[in-house]
Amino acid sequence: MSQPLLKLVPKPVGNPVVEAHSSIRSIGRDAWNACFHDQVEDYDYLLTIEEAGIAGFEWRYITVVEDGRVSAAMPAFLCLYALDTTLEEGGLRRAVRRVQGIFPKFLKLRLACLGSPCTETGAIGFHPDVPQERRSALFTELVSFFERFAATERCSLVGLKDIPEPTSAEFGTALSTRGYASIGGLPTAWLDVDFKTIDEYLARLSSGTRKDMRRKMKSFEQVRVEIRTDFGEFLPQVMALYHDTRNRSDWQFEELTADYFQGILDRMGGRSYCAFYFAEDTLLAANLIVHDDRIAIDKFFCMDGEKGRPYNLYFLSWFTNLRYCLDHGISRYQSGQAYYENKVRLGSKLTANAMFFRHRNPMLQGLLRLVSPLFSTDEADA
Repeated sequence: MSQPLLKLVPKPVGNPVVEAHSSIRSIGRDAWNACFHDQVEDYDYLLTIEEAGIAGFEWRYITVVEDGRVSAAMPAFLCLYALDTTLEEGGLRRAVRRVQGIFPKFLKLRLACLGSPCTETGAIGFHPDVPQERRSALFTELVSFFERFAATERCSLVGLKDIPEPTSAEFGTALSTRGYASIGGLPTAWLDVDFKTIDEYLARLSSGTRKDMRRKMKSFEQVRVEIRTDFGEFLPQVMALYHDTRNRSDWQFEELTADYFQGILDRMGGRSYCAFYFAEDTLLAANLIVHDDRIAIDKFFCMDGEKGRPYNLYFLSWFTNLRYCLDHGISRYQSGQAYYENKVRLGSKLTANAMFFRHRNPMLQGLLRLVSPLFSTDEADA
């Protein structure tokens, strides 16, 4: 087992030991998953991210250890973060890019962030034996340590990414007391699969939406759907579809790799699949899903933007995933962040997420707090 990058034993003796690790392997699957027993994106998912060769990120894992047991944990990452990442296309973003053409580091800060760019939310893990009243103290120890660790890594900005509303309600006061400001992040869309058939589900939608979906579902007559647990010879085509889809997106943070896609299916056997959509013999779309026996998470839907659109492939993927949930007794379909109009129209609910940040320089923190609404990605009302 490798040694932690940094270790802190708070005083007095008997308090928890807080550590930073550069690989999740040094913590171990059982110890990590014990703190994240209700998370689909568990040890194997995070190890896939770590080993996927995603450019621009350094991966870290923070643990709080008591009596030899990991009592609390969070993944983390370090990167050079461009504050304009979440700006929508428009005059302001074009102006920022012009300035960056002259000053490349304008609005770019070295960031140490709790959470992951590749998980749906920033989950804080606690061992099930940790009493509820102890969680806040452990979380405070973890954040306090992470701030010191960030300083050793020359990170001027410390953050927490995509913290769900229930978690923000529990720990938001502790963060604000430490000087963190918050901005809205992209909410998470989810749908309870509490119906027995697709027809029962359709009956819950508005008459206009129901009629539209039945019309779109006729495209199944022209499309062949394959549920696969290996990309095989199609991996290069899937990556081409991924890049085509990514290039059409307004928000681009991490760039996933072929090792990420194949690694998910390899490491999460029985808990992941990719749905392939063919028109005749042409692959037009692919949809990567991870799941457990309760929740299915739509990780990425990628499509040939020109050839795929006439076949209503996004909607076909929606119904394909609902059928998978029905067939496997999965009770919730989580369709992720962004593009909410159709998701809400199809019955999804939204859970708000927040991003917390603190600059080590109090004056710059005050400035960032002032301009932060410009960089909010909150679309909860979409």
